[in-house]
Amino acid sequence: MSDFKERAEALDAADALAPLRDLFVLDDTVYLDGNSLGALPRHVPGRVQDVITREWGSLRIRSWTESGWWTAPERIGDRIAPLVGAAAGQVVVGDSTSVNVFKAVVAASRLASEGRDEILVDATTFPSDGYIAESAARMTGHRIVPVAPADVREALGPRTAVVLLNHVDYRTGRLHDLPGLTAAVHDAGALAVWDLCHSAGALPVGLDAHGVDLAVGCTYKYLNGGPGSPAFLYVAERHQTAFDSPLPGWTSHADPFAMTPAYEPADGSVRGRVGTPDILSMLALEASLEVWEGVTVEAVRAKSLALTDFFLECVAAYVPEGRVRSATPESHAERGSQVSLRCDDAEAVMRVLIERGVVGDLRRPDVLRFGFTPLYVGFADAERAARILAEVLAV
Repeated sequence: MSDFKERAEALDAADALAPLRDLFVLDDTVYLDGNSLGALPRHVPGRVQDVITREWGSLRIRSWTESGWWTAPERIGDRIAPLVGAAAGQVVVGDSTSVNVFKAVVAASRLASEGRDEILVDATTFPSDGYIAESAARMTGHRIVPVAPADVREALGPRTAVVLLNHVDYRTGRLHDLPGLTAAVHDAGALAVWDLCHSAGALPVGLDAHGVDLAVGCTYKYLNGGPGSPAFLYVAERHQTAFDSPLPGWTSHADPFAMTPAYEPADGSVRGRVGTPDILSMLALEASLEVWEGVTVEAVRAKSLALTDFFLECVAAYVPEGRVRSATPESHAERGSQVSLRCDDAEAVMRVLIERGVVGDLRRPDVLRFGFTPLYVGFADAERAARILAEVLAV
């Protein structure tokens, strides 16, 4: 056990990202739930206070122009774009992930070729994605076809219009083959829509490089935007002229303040907007993204893999044999930034872990989920979490 502690200390000492931890509000807790809610960057409260007291309190309506409120969705989208491998002008921020999934699936259905009436949906997807896709199918006259990501290639056919997939499985942390599956979808003549909630800010995505059509993602996990922070929508530049949003709100109008009864869509990513932006959450998110200055997603990915490797090694060494089994792939090419362990007493075990200062979360019935956010999680955290898990399971 002392050997793993010494290794953790050495790894933390050599970690170029370790100083970033000081940018966040953290305590002695081992926080391994950043894949549900990221930690608070220290400077965000001051920024939000300024937005409230000066921009809203003093400038009031003038802040829509003088403080840049009106252009925030595109400005912040351009800030997120490099983190998901997109050029400027293709990402817009606003609304929830579910709302953006609806926009993306319906718009992709409308972009699909005539005669294609099937929407393939990840059968293991996060529930909201499935609910939204079913509603989108009813609205557009399409048929939902649930399919496991591993079976997508075989399920594709001449009737496939759209394929909606999760980049990382929220239960197991399995990383799906975005480049290969996107290529297969295109070869079949369909469009690919990806949910990046568990990959944006954790690993390279390469939306432009791999030809993704549309994508959505949340910002309160690895991007640390705060509870309920607005999601983002990516529309590849080649689709923007034909992008037909099912929610054509006034702020996506070419001339919103003309207040004309006829809708004329704006150019570019602005088409993804709907209503008035949620400014307080939006600007808190913008401030939180400052922690990424000078940080590459590639560096974050390298540390993520090293952290999860080390954690799994500690678990194998510490935890009594047979008490847990990993649901997360060993292969780096198939692993996101979390480790999911199956455990018969998962709910009770996680409750005790949290009481003892190791915060992960539970996915019923038997999954202990530990998210590793490399911006603020270190190797000593990984070792301590595995050690306390072993102590809890030994009782």
